[in-house]
Amino acid sequence: MSCNRKQLTAEKIMDAAIDLFSKHGYDSVTTEEIAKKAGFSEKTLFRHFKSKQNLLMRAIDRYHYAEEMRCLFEYKLSGALQADLQLISENYHRIMYDNRKLLRVLMKVGAKVPGLHQSARRHPKQLQNYLTQYFRQLKKQNKLADVDEEKAAITFLYLNYGLAQCRIAEEPHFSDEEFPEILKESIAIFTKGVQP
Repeated sequence: MSCNRKQLTAEKIMDAAIDLFSKHGYDSVTTEEIAKKAGFSEKTLFRHFKSKQNLLMRAIDRYHYAEEMRCLFEYKLSGALQADLQLISENYHRIMYDNRKLLRVLMKVGAKVPGLHQSARRHPKQLQNYLTQYFRQLKKQNKLADVDEEKAAITFLYLNYGLAQCRIAEEPHFSDEEFPEILKESIAIFTKGVQP
């Protein structure tokens, strides 16, 4: 079997698992149900993932955002603080919203699956590191106030995380029509607080 075909099979299984987990809960879904929904045998599922827990862990790695954000920080930022933060936030929210089923599963499963939180936290931690380094560079260029870069990164992350959670929860003020303006205003307020 070719690498692309193996990857496609794995992605179909992960998609089916996320869909079923989000509808019925992690504990309520069997590997047999996942395999059936994906159109494969349970044997194929185990050949690719070994266990339901490993399947969930791989889905976190596959559908989370660390690699995409790395590329953004390396190649697309200009050094213009507000414009860069807007670009970072827009990408973050697109990824979070696209992966909202997986995020709901992670919130529900919580501490029930050993190692899940540690695995899921790798991505936000990496984004925090990228932001911290970005803020350090801006500070050296006198484009950032005398603030702690790591604390600024954490604050910016939680600003975006809170907005993402409200959008995923379908809060009324976070509709697709209103969300871009809320995001833009939130970034403007943050930027005013960290500019020199």
